[in-house]
Amino acid sequence: MAIPFQSRAKSKPLLRPNRMSQNQPRRPGQSQERPTRCGDVLPVAGGHAGEAITPRAADMMPSAENRVLGRTPNDGPASGMESAATRNKQRGVVSNAPGLQDVSVTQTDIPGSPGQRLVTKFVAGQAVGRYVIYRGEGGDDQGGGGCSVAMWTDKVTIGEALEATATTAGDKTVEASDAAAIQAAEATATGVNAVMPGGVAAAAQAAAAANASRDRNDDKTRLGQVVKDAAIRLPVDKVATRRDAERVLAAEMRNNPDLLTYPGGVGASMVAAARLNQQR
Repeated sequence: MAIPFQSRAKSKPLLRPNRMSQNQPRRPGQSQERPTRCGDVLPVAGGHAGEAITPRAADMMPSAENRVLGRTPNDGPASGMESAATRNKQRGVVSNAPGLQDVSVTQTDIPGSPGQRLVTKFVAGQAVGRYVIYRGEGGDDQGGGGCSVAMWTDKVTIGEALEATATTAGDKTVEASDAAAIQAAEATATGVNAVMPGGVAAAAQAAAAANASRDRNDDKTRLGQVVKDAAIRLPVDKVATRRDAERVLAAEMRNNPDLLTYPGGVGASMVAAARLNQQR
């Protein structure tokens, strides 16, 4: 089964900024006054996708990058937003109003990968890209000035693999095997084996326990309700690997009375993510 990996907005490509609208010719009859919008250059959806990119909004991403990384990489969301804002200003289709203001950048150490950090950039609460940066010898980031962007990754993270389960098995009632698989995935992503209060695994365990005591199927919590925003709720995320998938599969099977995994479930999504990442 093909596993679709989408964002919490269910429309973004895998961490790769959409630049198609920047290069495509306008369709016949299309208004020349239409500004370039957030959804045209970034993998976001919902109400924020329709917001025009203004110069002040575009300035927010490099400012956030500089605060966290010490400089602004040449490629990525910031450059796409700046180009769009410049075009909109030259065409006179936007003002210098603030516009979109929910922009942030975070960086976290990657568990099991000393000296590597995962930098995630958010617009309107949606991840629009990730960089992996490497810390050089002597404790300084390679290249000086704050960080060295080693690569722009379009690989699937554990959080995104969990979110994909909302599409492939979202109507499934949460059981102990699902909760165990989610806990294994969360622990693999964060490097913390204990269940974190308020995390995805905690929600899954609570749902599984509640479902076991409910008679009516309609009253039970569904898997999609638990994992739909997993990538946001994980304090640390990482690219899914084959070893990660094996750990999650094992946890799901151990906690299933029949020693099976659910088709399209958490384990299956992790396997699909790991396979996809191996091809990239």
